[in-house]
This record gives sequence, C-alpha cells and structure tokens, in this order.
Amino acid sequence: MDAERSRHVMLVGLEVVDDTCYSRYRTAIAPILARHDGAFGCDFQVSKVLLGDDRINRVFTLSFPDRAARERFFADAEYQAVRERLFVPAVASKTSLGEFG
Repeated sequence: MDAERSRHVMLVGLEVVDDTCYSRYRTAIAPILARHDGAFGCDFQVSKVLLGDDRINRVFTLSFPDRAARERFFADAEYQAVRERLFVPAVASKTSLGEFG
C-alpha cells in the first residue's frame, strides 16, 4: 500500500454472484482505468465475514491520482457501457468500505 499513500484510494466490498462475468468486466475496464491513471491494488476473495455485511465475498482497493480522476473514470461513457453490460449482472451488491488520500 506504500505506492497508494499519495493517491486517492477506495476500499470496496462486493457480493459477486457471477465470477465469469465479473472477470470479463475487470478485463474490459482495464484500458479505461489506465486512461484515467487508475489501478487495482489489493484484491481478495472473502471466505468468511466476521463483522459487517455477510454478503461481501470480494474486497479490493482501487486508486487514482486524485478524487477528480476517480470521478472522471466513473463518469466515462465507455466505462458506463461496460458497467451496465458486465458489472450489473455479475454483482448483487456493492459496499463502500472507505476512501482516503
């Protein structure tokens, strides 16, 4: 996480219900994310939740140079199309676990 200290970082929990579709989503957004200087950091498949939303089965960090870059990425029309086509059917719930930087 040292490289993420000077970046805007999101910590996200998901309930992934279709691993294949979610994997396709991650592959499809990679070039869009790169255009906004974004990157995935840590990425975990969760087997047991001890406290919190027990639907979460995936936790990851996503970082950007700043909050403005994050907002541009999520507003990007190409990202929105990929999200609708692949993320929506693959993920039943999304939880923001925090943001920093």
